[in-house]
Amino acid sequence: MDWTSVIPPIVAIAVVLWRREVIVALLLAIFSAELLQINRHWQAPLHGVLNSIERIVAVFGDAGNARLLIFSLMIGALLALIRYSGGVAAMVNSLVNRGVAKTERQATLLTSTVGALIFVESNLSVLTAGILSRGLFDKFGMSRAKLAYIIDSTSAPVCILILLNGWGAFILVLLNSYQFNMSSASVLWSSVAFNFYAIVTLGIVFLTALTGRYFGPLATSNKPPVGGADVEAIEPTKARYMIVPLAVMIFGMVGFMFWTGNGVLADGSGSKSVLYATTLAILVGYFQLLLGGRFNHHELIKISFDGMGELLPLVAIVLLSLALGASLGDLGTGKYIAGLVDENLPHFLIPAMLFLAGALISFSTGTSWGTFAILIPLGMPLAVDLNLPPALLLAPILGGGVFGDHCSPISDTTAVSAIASGCDLLEHVRTQLPYALFAGLIALVLYIGAGLVML
Repeated sequence: MDWTSVIPPIVAIAVVLWRREVIVALLLAIFSAELLQINRHWQAPLHGVLNSIERIVAVFGDAGNARLLIFSLMIGALLALIRYSGGVAAMVNSLVNRGVAKTERQATLLTSTVGALIFVESNLSVLTAGILSRGLFDKFGMSRAKLAYIIDSTSAPVCILILLNGWGAFILVLLNSYQFNMSSASVLWSSVAFNFYAIVTLGIVFLTALTGRYFGPLATSNKPPVGGADVEAIEPTKARYMIVPLAVMIFGMVGFMFWTGNGVLADGSGSKSVLYATTLAILVGYFQLLLGGRFNHHELIKISFDGMGELLPLVAIVLLSLALGASLGDLGTGKYIAGLVDENLPHFLIPAMLFLAGALISFSTGTSWGTFAILIPLGMPLAVDLNLPPALLLAPILGGGVFGDHCSPISDTTAVSAIASGCDLLEHVRTQLPYALFAGLIALVLYIGAGLVML
């Protein structure tokens, strides 16, 4: 484990920024990561290619990964059924006529509020707000990049602040390994007040929604939607064709979280719940349209598979992101980066450095989960051994993970946000980046200030 372990993420980021080609960037990063893990001989490039293929195949060996990939395809079917049903257009008209979303400001606030209220799972938050608001944003001529920014910058910050979800359970498991002067749950909940990045990001989202003012590339972004027909081209029918499948997905998600967690919401499986709930929503949407006489069985099957096909490029990105994350884990990239911040730091800079380390690891690997798994075992012993407030060291790790995810073009959650909004992936990354960097800078300053005051 040395400096060469950072070569693959550098390759990925460089190719993305240079060629604006995510899939090629991910493939080259996986190849370079595998090449670094084998002995140097003349057959090394061939073995690197073969190992890269096996690394991608191995993604399917993990049940959670397989569920995420199947869900990413199936959500395309659900989106297509809802879109072609005419329910989205009907819902848009209903909201406008009822005065709930008569203006751009109201439509943007509605999107932000929906994303903030659904905190049980970040993908569910993104998907619900994205599906609901696609038509509204098209109605008022707002770009899909703005929708992608709002739902992405609402979902993860809310989920990392209201930790009644899989993230909370995962973090609690990690915290239980350490002896604090308070319970692990108390440490977790106390960290909420210090999660400056999440708080600042949500504040910026709602301020943007209220004022309607944007800056940077997002202010001028006008790229057309990715995947699917314009909602205005579909004749409005009944709003229930949209509302009922969405309600089934939302409440089904909560119900399955309880079911998979044996009655405890926080113990539930997010990957199982979102897949089961999406499957149930598709079945409900299918039977609604079939029994309503709008489509026959063959037409609905074709619509569903066409919807899946629209999302294949983004699903491929999710697949390659998962493979790259596993390869970087074996290479030790995250541990190497974490080790860089563990040497000779003044105490007051520790929270700020943990935040930067979390952002760098998450940005480089595309996973906030992996960031938590790497940095919590680094930060929490510092809290115990140096008698530092554990909540103040935990919060920047969590916030840094989300910050890096928001900036990373190889993050699977970034891809899901692009899927939900119908926005081009690179356009979403390019337009969201200035907002994430601005919030990250404010959070960094606040962590330095908190370190000076409390440590």
